[in-house]
Amino acid sequence: MDAYALLIAATLNAGTVLAIASLGLLINEKAGIVNLGAEGMMLCAAIAGFAAVVHTGSDVAGFMAGIAAGAVMAAIFGVLVIWLNTNQYATGLALSLFGAGFSAFAGISYVQEKMPDRPSFAIPGLSDIPFVGPALFKHHPMVYLTVLFALGLIWFLYRTRAGLILRSVGESPESAHALGYPVRAIRLGAVVSGGALCGLAGAYISVIYTPLWVEGMVAGKGWIALALTTFATWRPARVLLGAYLFGGVTMLQFHLQGIGVEVPSQFLTMLPYLATIVVLALISRNPRWIRINMPASIGKPFYPGS
Repeated sequence: MDAYALLIAATLNAGTVLAIASLGLLINEKAGIVNLGAEGMMLCAAIAGFAAVVHTGSDVAGFMAGIAAGAVMAAIFGVLVIWLNTNQYATGLALSLFGAGFSAFAGISYVQEKMPDRPSFAIPGLSDIPFVGPALFKHHPMVYLTVLFALGLIWFLYRTRAGLILRSVGESPESAHALGYPVRAIRLGAVVSGGALCGLAGAYISVIYTPLWVEGMVAGKGWIALALTTFATWRPARVLLGAYLFGGVTMLQFHLQGIGVEVPSQFLTMLPYLATIVVLALISRNPRWIRINMPASIGKPFYPGS
């Protein structure tokens, strides 16, 4: 039973990384912008967050550094694709490649660094409940805040005027512009917000999930987060569910090894990516379902003067 409680706990921990990044990318795409630079932003945020904690000893400083790194990189991306009308896909890929290289360069001196002693987190009383306590109530507060944020994002997108405006920009920027809304500014705000969340996810990896710095430690989670937005058909609740599903697949490899299942480690390592491909292949069999849920102007440039 303890092994299964640990698997559930590890699933929630791993899923939190994907959920934060995916929710950020969902905000981007709801405004009609596709940012393929998530992997690079998360890597830069991971080294920024780790360095901040090493020098200050504060998790909050680490998270803020990660958020700032992600937001700055997203702002640069936003200016390029929104005002200069560069290709969104090519610019995002360039951002991802830049982030991978820059984080490797900036992190050279931090490979052997160790963070201060980590505090333990547990909800008093609830954490002592057999099985349920270790599985659900001994997590970093960010795990619970991510769930609350997903619920808040649902309310924002579908119950507020600002959320309606954001979705309208993603559906028909020409109509939103005709009504007097600053489409470019709204898109930039969405891009920066999404980048900040990707930065928070990157910082969470290096500060909480695996508290160390290693080159390339994001290990494809940015690409999985991108796939999750399509898997969830741009719905925050489904993003959360999908993140925990993929988190569980990721942690399953360690669980199977722990109980002595004879499976090649290479196969277990590729499980999350194999699951991503299978899910996307299944979804693509119903293009009408994707078209109904996908923002109509996603990936398309907007020219105010046209």
